[in-house]
Amino acid sequence: MIILYNILQCLLLPVLFLPLVVLILAVPKYRLRTLRRLGFRLLPYRNAQLKKTIWIHALSVGEVTSAIPLVIGLRKEMPELRLVFSASTRAGAQVAEKLLHDKVDCFLPFPLDILPVINRFLGVIKPDLFILIETDFWPNLLATLRRRNIPSLLVNGRISARSMRSYQRFPYIFRPLFSSFQALSMQTEKDRKNLIRLGVDQQQIHTLGNLKYDTALYSSQGGRQALSFSLPEQQLLLVAGSTHKGEEQILLHSYKKLKQDFPGLYLIIAPRDVDRGKEIQILANTMDLQANCRSQINAGGKDLFILDTIGELNSVYNHADLAFVGGSLVERGGHNPIEPAVFGVPVLYGSHMEDFSEISAELVLASGAIMVQNENELTVSLQRLLEDGALRKTSGEAAQACIVAQQGVINRHLRLIKELL
Repeated sequence: MIILYNILQCLLLPVLFLPLVVLILAVPKYRLRTLRRLGFRLLPYRNAQLKKTIWIHALSVGEVTSAIPLVIGLRKEMPELRLVFSASTRAGAQVAEKLLHDKVDCFLPFPLDILPVINRFLGVIKPDLFILIETDFWPNLLATLRRRNIPSLLVNGRISARSMRSYQRFPYIFRPLFSSFQALSMQTEKDRKNLIRLGVDQQQIHTLGNLKYDTALYSSQGGRQALSFSLPEQQLLLVAGSTHKGEEQILLHSYKKLKQDFPGLYLIIAPRDVDRGKEIQILANTMDLQANCRSQINAGGKDLFILDTIGELNSVYNHADLAFVGGSLVERGGHNPIEPAVFGVPVLYGSHMEDFSEISAELVLASGAIMVQNENELTVSLQRLLEDGALRKTSGEAAQACIVAQQGVINRHLRLIKELL
């Protein structure tokens, strides 16, 4: 498979070279970053007192956030380590440098998966261990690490039903990728069994839990911080996080009905795609709801606020009385319900929580979350929680207790990392 992959690269790169050069030169944000991803100006921090190097890689913002407690744990438990961190996306890199600047020795862009480039990065970084957070599999990198006897570890691994179908359709592609890892730390027992079904050696696979449990607990320890923007006076705050196209209309219809009986209710919508802020603002206006976008102004509109920025949703959940987790009323697999639950907030989501099936089921079983099928069920469930303050409190406490009971994921990962080093 790896030979075919590189043959295809050799055939396609000459054809695509000129269009790619034009694109890189035409778009300012690609220029310097692409050169660095090719290995130019690659000067990682060095310190002779640091004995071993761990290279940690995260795809984007979500994976970077998951990695934070792991990085903190590594720095605390093994201060002699040199930590190198990379992210694939520009947004992910910005969040990593903002949140981990005092914990990581060097930040780098992730290399393009071309053999000479991979060799260049490995030659400069000289890692003793490569850690991949959740996803972003690249054949040349994984194969070269294995060839050089550099152990690699997948942490927070998960396999959704959609991904499993793809893996089973093309096992000759994905089985070698997973088998390239020295160890695979999966979130759930179901994920572990899926890997075994793919033919991966079960000796490589560990079920250590979801890093997001400890990430959320870490985030909640700082207490409630003041919001960085102002909102109109309100009694109850509903936060709808990581919403997708098709969900905002349902939420706005429900919210408008509830406002008739609960005039003190206020809504914040945080779309998964922050570029959709203006689109949601226009949609709200068609329903006679006045909305402001965070990217335009530092204050909420009369009826709702659209949080079309990166990195602020978690702190907003901390102020919520109720939370809805998006990607679940439409077929997007759902998003992370741990983030609001850890703050003691009752959580609602739709039936499409395939990517977080075990977590969402545990929260429902603990009475910390409610799964709804449609707009009517959403409205009825919200109304019941809005009418009953005691129910809101007990549901939020149950959600928080469910998350706290799962803590210890980072310590389990640290033990495995020490074994690999």
